[in-house]
Amino acid sequence: MAHTFGVDLRGIIDLLSHHLYSSPRVYARELLQNAVDAITARRALQPDAPGEVVIEPIDSGTGGTLRISDTGIGLTEREVHDLLSTLGRTSKRDELGFARQGFLGQFGVGLLSAFLVAERIRLVSRSAKGGPAVRWIADAAGNYEVEVLGEAENQTTGDTAGSNIPVGTTIELVPNRDSEHWLEHDVVKALVTEYGELLPVKVSVSGEVLTTERLPWLDDALEYGAKVLGVRPFDAIAVEVPTVGLTGVAYVLPAGVHPGARQSHRVYLKRMLVGDAIEGLLPEWAYFVRCVVDSSSLRPTASREALYQDETLLAVREELGRQVRDWLVRLDATDPDRTSALLDAHHLGIKSLARVDDEMLRLVERWLPFETTDGGQSLRQFKRKHGSIAYVPDVDEFRQLAPVAHAQGMGLLNAGYAYDVEIMDRLVALDGPAAARRVAPTEVLAALGDPEPELERALRDRLALAKEVLERHDCEAVPRDFDPASLPALLVTNVEGERRRDVEQVGEQADPLWAELLGSLVSQESDAAQRLVLNVRNPLVRRLAGLNDSALVELTVESLYVHALLQARRPMRPKDTAALNRSFLELLDRAVGGQS
Repeated sequence: MAHTFGVDLRGIIDLLSHHLYSSPRVYARELLQNAVDAITARRALQPDAPGEVVIEPIDSGTGGTLRISDTGIGLTEREVHDLLSTLGRTSKRDELGFARQGFLGQFGVGLLSAFLVAERIRLVSRSAKGGPAVRWIADAAGNYEVEVLGEAENQTTGDTAGSNIPVGTTIELVPNRDSEHWLEHDVVKALVTEYGELLPVKVSVSGEVLTTERLPWLDDALEYGAKVLGVRPFDAIAVEVPTVGLTGVAYVLPAGVHPGARQSHRVYLKRMLVGDAIEGLLPEWAYFVRCVVDSSSLRPTASREALYQDETLLAVREELGRQVRDWLVRLDATDPDRTSALLDAHHLGIKSLARVDDEMLRLVERWLPFETTDGGQSLRQFKRKHGSIAYVPDVDEFRQLAPVAHAQGMGLLNAGYAYDVEIMDRLVALDGPAAARRVAPTEVLAALGDPEPELERALRDRLALAKEVLERHDCEAVPRDFDPASLPALLVTNVEGERRRDVEQVGEQADPLWAELLGSLVSQESDAAQRLVLNVRNPLVRRLAGLNDSALVELTVESLYVHALLQARRPMRPKDTAALNRSFLELLDRAVGGQS
């Protein structure tokens, strides 16, 4: 025996309320969509048919109900049964002339959203195709009645009042006990304005027309952008994708935003608002741009509160990204001052694009300032002075090496921020190996001068007394002669030595075979993981060369190591923290004892 599914309308309403629609407020959009679709369908039959939607909220003398009337195509009795009283009859809907193409929503399912705020719906409709008017009454429990008005009155009284009902549809909503506020004038006006102010038909609430025929961004894009964004945009870029009937404006934000910030675009579908927090319309790199667009072909999700992620949206995203990118190129060519201001505000997005786009890379090369030993400079300025870009990929390492490199006449660039190293790699790929190169700290060390032989011998003798302290920190000390004299010591990482130390730490916990294999991967003759470069021009270091107290030598060397570690802004291990506390307290104790 064949059976059919039973449908619990209250369960369906609960599903719509908690899982499909974000808020009961969408009922206004769904009713507007149905009204506009009905007008669209009627104009397909009668091009000169009027297009008007009249809404009378609860407090407009309608007897405790909200009423919405349209001059659309209306419904026959058969269509009422097929479209309003059966869930999911998409194919039947298409047969009756309400196919999806050209319409905002669909009759039937959209009307169910009214049950989010209403306990009863009354609908009266007369079809432009002819026939009597029909009344449909339904409640949230799933019960409905259908009555043919003209025929019913004629059979009993001969009255033809039903025939006086105009072509179109009128819907009345009787509110739920706690939903009256959704149907009151101020709320209804705000919802209709938000969702339908750009609709191509006349929509009025309590006699006040709320729609505008002309898209507002066509008159003054920047002024409209200030209204939408809450702040005047840096610029407005006209965008268009004819294949999906998309037109609109891309607004460049005036101040920097976090690259991870959500892209919130305002999107209209056939001039009905889909949402003002729509994501995925632009590439991720364009996080500093917000769009306001209207499209005739983008697909909304089932809730019609977001866009369907399909190939069409992907193509639109790529095309809009290209148009924003072209604007950047034009701005660079025509207005250098504004280009510089834009880069100051949105350098991360521009740098992100420069990783994959040659023209954006050249824009960054010309205009974006980088931190260098010569101050803030563009890549082109730095190359002009030094011939090649010598960069350090770590911010703290750069800040430690910069004063030393500058004093020796070396040019260094800080490439420790987001996308910097990738931009350097891109420059090398386009312009050859000489365009940019990574500088190791040992290269700066090699550029430092040797101290006077007598002073060097004296220092090495004192450092021999502090051998145990240096070994404790896997460090070796070397004297050098360099500026600035105010810097007593510089801590330089030895990559090979650090690799050996890591292998030794892993090997202590691994089996002998694995430890031996790891050991074979590194040089056994490598130096310590760190080098403490002592500056013989510093008065403190010169006094160290004359100390005879071995305990004081150890204390001084360990204090110089901790100071250099702090200057390098490296993470402190437990033994480093212990050394900091110990050296500070011992020096304090000596200072107090010396004064006593």
